[in-house]
Amino acid sequence: MFKHHKILKLIIITLFIAASIFTMTGCVNLLEDFVETITEHEATPYIRPQTELISVSSYDELVVAIIRFILLHETENQLLYFSHDGDDVSEEIERARVEILTEHPLGAYAVSDIAVNATRIVTHYEVDIIIEFKREKEQIDSIITVSTERFLRTQLLSRMSQYREEIIFRTTMELTEEDIIELINDTYYQNPRRIVMLPVITVEIFPEEGDDRIYDVGFGYTESASMLQQYGVILVQYVDRHTDQAAGNTEPEILLSLVNGLMESTTFDERTARTIPAHGSQHFAATAFGALFRGSAIGEGFAMALKALADELGFDCQVVLGYYEGRVHAWNIVMLFGDYYHVDVAMCVVNGIETAFLKTDADFEEKYEWDRVNTVRCEGELTLADIPDFINSEITGDDDNQSGEQNGEGD
Repeated sequence: MFKHHKILKLIIITLFIAASIFTMTGCVNLLEDFVETITEHEATPYIRPQTELISVSSYDELVVAIIRFILLHETENQLLYFSHDGDDVSEEIERARVEILTEHPLGAYAVSDIAVNATRIVTHYEVDIIIEFKREKEQIDSIITVSTERFLRTQLLSRMSQYREEIIFRTTMELTEEDIIELINDTYYQNPRRIVMLPVITVEIFPEEGDDRIYDVGFGYTESASMLQQYGVILVQYVDRHTDQAAGNTEPEILLSLVNGLMESTTFDERTARTIPAHGSQHFAATAFGALFRGSAIGEGFAMALKALADELGFDCQVVLGYYEGRVHAWNIVMLFGDYYHVDVAMCVVNGIETAFLKTDADFEEKYEWDRVNTVRCEGELTLADIPDFINSEITGDDDNQSGEQNGEGD
């Protein structure tokens, strides 16, 4: 009995092992079958959707389409030209190319050449356009539209006070290169507190003639923009310092106090004055910054400094560009009580305040030259002697004399 039981157990074990082997073999076969069904997959390349081509059917539409390509700074593009009468459009295409290059402001400014090739396709032409640019896209995008002189002055002031390298604008105003330079000079001389130095100016106009043109105005400086901006911060601090120290109860008293402060803090640079041949020099002695911070200036530097101070306190003050004894020079005209007067701080330093403070045209006409046609007339009756003694004494030294007399030192 025991022997039969042992044999039965052996048979069961044998059957189990056989079943296990069969099962494992089946799994391997299944796995192999699964692996064999996997095939290598090739990725489908991305194909950019075709851009819808621009279609035109007239000469004007053709010009507009090419100008659009220029605005987008596209070097290559294609358009479809549908001719209503089916005639050859090659002549029109060439005319459009020449017009854009020579007469259109944007084409004349931004493009050096345009290559156009037209292919007839039964009902229309496929026109391939290749544009060769002479300007960067950033320059094209920076073009501003100007319709009034006031707006242009605002834009000039903004860029000049930031010491930008150029301003590019498009306008239908009839402006010459001389007009642009005059506007820039006016902007500088009217804003000595905001602009440290007058730039060297270059002007390009596109096209050379026409009612609608682009002006590319370049600004050049001897210092970097970041350095000039730092100088600008210092200049404002010194303007505030001088105006805070101004004394007096009336406008003449306050003006005299400002002139006195400049005379005490700034010397006249005679050597530089003899070497500068024209107004608007980039020498610091010709700037308000040079006069107020560096303490040395020529006539133009003194004039710019006084205007910066006078503007801060609300005076009507302007810079006059002219000549003194035949030499390039600058000074101020200031309004007091409705009348205008010449004030030349530089010559106050050199020759004494009584020679160049609150003077009329008649007082100045012997040694000075200026544009008298376009300059307000100075014919006021106020003089230095009309200003109270306690202010006048700061300049003439009368307080010291009075003090000496009171102490018995006058004998």
